[in-house]
Amino acid sequence: MVRLYTDELNIGYGDRLIVKDLSVDIPDGKITTIIGSNGCGKSTLLKAITRIIPHHSGNVVLDGEVISKGNTKELAKKLAILPQTPESASGLTVGELVSYGRFPHQKGIGRLTKKDYDVINWSLDVTGTQEFKYREVDALSGGQRQRVWIAMALAQETDIIFLDEPTTYLDMAHQLEVLELLQTLNREQNRTIVMVLHDLNQAARFADYIVALKEGEIVKSGTCEEVITHDVLKKVFQIDAEIGRDPRTNKPMCMTYNLLKGENKYEKMDDPVHYSAVATR
Repeated sequence: MVRLYTDELNIGYGDRLIVKDLSVDIPDGKITTIIGSNGCGKSTLLKAITRIIPHHSGNVVLDGEVISKGNTKELAKKLAILPQTPESASGLTVGELVSYGRFPHQKGIGRLTKKDYDVINWSLDVTGTQEFKYREVDALSGGQRQRVWIAMALAQETDIIFLDEPTTYLDMAHQLEVLELLQTLNREQNRTIVMVLHDLNQAARFADYIVALKEGEIVKSGTCEEVITHDVLKKVFQIDAEIGRDPRTNKPMCMTYNLLKGENKYEKMDDPVHYSAVATR
């Protein structure tokens, strides 16, 4: 089932196109991960789908309606987004920040109702941040802050949650903590999760569906087995990768890789995609 899709979407800044004629379906009730080198259009795509930035042409369609023509507050009841580097006003407590997620559901002067407080407390409980409710967000660790931001997104009560590099700047343990939380939300509450990740093995481990971008175009989309392959990674990242199997999940994983040498990175190869120097974290 597909509730959300893009149709020949073109996105750019000024006259420069970043995403070109991109059509993609977002599987409902699944975890979709977008991968690609820096500057390929991953974050730009997320911002356009969630209407943070406008697109030049094409459409984003949700539940049969073009979102550019819809009401912003109504859209915020269906889509929540956690940006790459979220910032909160200095001095806000965790409870206050999470309460902002209730804005799309508020009426009149915006006073919180019992329902709002119930949802806020549920969001704090689910993300394991209830104990921080009265603590200032600025006083938390990176991993704790990230869980608080996810709690705010949950408080919106949307079916679809977008996250732009949710594990950036976190250590390995906190990265896993955040990704396992998102997986739990997907499996137990049927939330559709769409996120940008740089770590290919995390993408393969947690995603049901992967979209690989190169210079604003889709090189390959599909299951982990279809996307995490030697040929696809060669096209997307300009690397010579050895693909094995994760002994715990049996998902494909990149065991090791080398940068491709002796080939002109700016000429076309077998696939009609232009390659640029790889940029990875």
